[in-house]
Amino acid sequence: MVRFSFDRHAVTVDIVLVTIHKETLKVLLVKRDRSPFGGKWALPGGGVGSHESVDEAALRLLQKETQVGNVYLEQLYTFGELKRDPRGRVITVAYYALVNYDRFRLEPHLNGGGTHLFTVNRIPSLAFDHQKIIRYALERLRHKVNYTTICFQLLPDKFTLSELQKAYEVILNQKFDKRNFRKKMLQLNILKRTGEKRISGPQRPAELYSFTESKVLKLQERGILIPF
Repeated sequence: MVRFSFDRHAVTVDIVLVTIHKETLKVLLVKRDRSPFGGKWALPGGGVGSHESVDEAALRLLQKETQVGNVYLEQLYTFGELKRDPRGRVITVAYYALVNYDRFRLEPHLNGGGTHLFTVNRIPSLAFDHQKIIRYALERLRHKVNYTTICFQLLPDKFTLSELQKAYEVILNQKFDKRNFRKKMLQLNILKRTGEKRISGPQRPAELYSFTESKVLKLQERGILIPF
């Protein structure tokens, strides 16, 4: 019989919260008020309690930072390099969350008083290996928008086709032909006309749509990709 000896180590969760604000893809960061890396920006996160799962810990910490609980949250990867935390052996289960900007509220009093949304290509030097975690999350997101409906998690319940196109453009960092984009999205049969319109400026009212499902669909199961 093989006997195991268990070394003591900490288990934490870190969350890459992604949103779209002012037509820009942004990530939520908090400023640390204690060592190590005091004064540095970092991902929101914390330790996993002894009576909760890692998923429960991620949901708890996300709600603490944003006052939002019912969001798209996906486990990303486990980061367990030996020297990633100067305090000792720490294993982090990373997640990424997609939230429509209008749904959450920043909590500036937490973690030393600093919370801020940073544009993904203007992220400052970060604590720990959080830069690596963010890069991994953005790669996952950009890959998944091509074969799932994950992009809809960043939109309000009712949106225009222009808003939908802009969401894809800011995630993938590329422009799409307006007519071709609309044609392909309508052919997927995942959009529903709401019968409502939105007036914005001097342009004619834009028709509002909603997503036909309450969950993310894996379009490849239908033999569909979205290579715009």
